[in-house]
Amino acid sequence: MSNLIDSEIDRFLAEKAQETACRGRLIFALDATASRQETWDTACQLQAEMFREVAGLGSLDVQLVYYRGPEGHPEGECRASRWHDSPFHLTKAMSAIVCRAGYTQIARVLAHARQEAMRSKVNALVFVGDACEESRDVLIQPATDLGHVSVPVFMLQEGHDRRVERVFREIARLTHGAHCRFDSGAARQLAELLRAVAVFATGGVAALAGRKDVGAVKLLGQLR
Repeated sequence: MSNLIDSEIDRFLAEKAQETACRGRLIFALDATASRQETWDTACQLQAEMFREVAGLGSLDVQLVYYRGPEGHPEGECRASRWHDSPFHLTKAMSAIVCRAGYTQIARVLAHARQEAMRSKVNALVFVGDACEESRDVLIQPATDLGHVSVPVFMLQEGHDRRVERVFREIARLTHGAHCRFDSGAARQLAELLRAVAVFATGGVAALAGRKDVGAVKLLGQLR
């Protein structure tokens, strides 16, 4: 009887370990300043694809993080949602937010991600934006700290600003993540990249390597 009980316990623990291993946690961060409304609306429509893409790999929990300009916040507002395990609830959260003029707060996003990772494993942070008003020096330390807790950052840059690209690439390098550009209004490009990051967050490099779409190839080339 004892052996039977031990066997059942071992099986239960193995199943739970497999469930944990296949449950990804992804922080989905976006610039919500005034110029970003179109991309915000696009991302709101596309985020459901992240959940669908990983359905065969496991489960995905997503936390929305965004920053925008003042309205009772002299230095700007930077907020994080609860963790969502379905596209319906994440869409509802995103739909309630309106972009407002303000400055970038990428350092606060990175610091928040580190705090979350200290509480429980975060598989990846994906950031979508087109600007960076913060200096490189302000961003280096929080990016380095995030790298130390093993949270790769995927910096998805809209547009072709060279200064922004240099800073985004540096953040990706320090966290062992990746930087990719997509063109303004190119929903298909952004969708491919978001799906690829979701696959990585749930199944790691091995899962990403099994894909042949452009987004996966772009990310994989930098992660290896």
